Amino acid sequence: MKFNSTQIYQIALRGMLRVLPFLLMGSLTLATFWLVKRSSPPEALLLARVPQHIPDYVLKNASLSNLNELGQTKYRVLGKKLTHYEDDASMDLEFPRMRVFQTQGSAPVTVRADRGHIDGDLTILDLLGNGEIYRPAQEVIGDLKASPRLLARSSYFQALINDDVVRTDKPLELQQGLSIMNSTGGGIFNNVQQSITLTGQVRGRIEPSEQRGRN
Repeated sequence: MKFNSTQIYQIALRGMLRVLPFLLMGSLTLATFWLVKRSSPPEALLLARVPQHIPDYVLKNASLSNLNELGQTKYRVLGKKLTHYEDDASMDLEFPRMRVFQTQGSAPVTVRADRGHIDGDLTILDLLGNGEIYRPAQEVIGDLKASPRLLARSSYFQALINDDVVRTDKPLELQQGLSIMNSTGGGIFNNVQQSITLTGQVRGRIEPSEQRGRN
């Protein structure tokens, strides 16, 4: 069968009309992909927006304070160097020192160490290396009884800030007045109840308090 030029043109036109929708769809898909690709930030920028455990600022001679409902300082955390991390808002401290202030004028308690780490909620302070808990001797003030000097040493302490509790599961040496106690399992210091609980094997000597007669 022979086709004249008109018939050939009509056949070609019908073929083009059949494939035209597919060509248009393909062109739109490519155009959409190009626009999305161009408007999207580079992959490196997307990764940069994800918070990572890297320092976002460093402070020297830093001080963090917490106030009670009366506007008085409840505790203060000091450090020669504070490193803040962007992903969890936690902080590392060099030579940290936490001072817990008592009510009614009683002596403050100081906890210190070589290194510290505080969580992003400011509720848990871990103290590592040459840890100490110190409370000076307390004279009789009003209804408060006198108490001897207290010094506790351990390689690790954990301060539960909201609970006013300092604890350790490492070997602990406790000096209270002239008394000296050593525990293999650490201990718990409850600042609210003014109590000390030693765990594990406990050995030492208990001496009469020099201030007992002043009560």
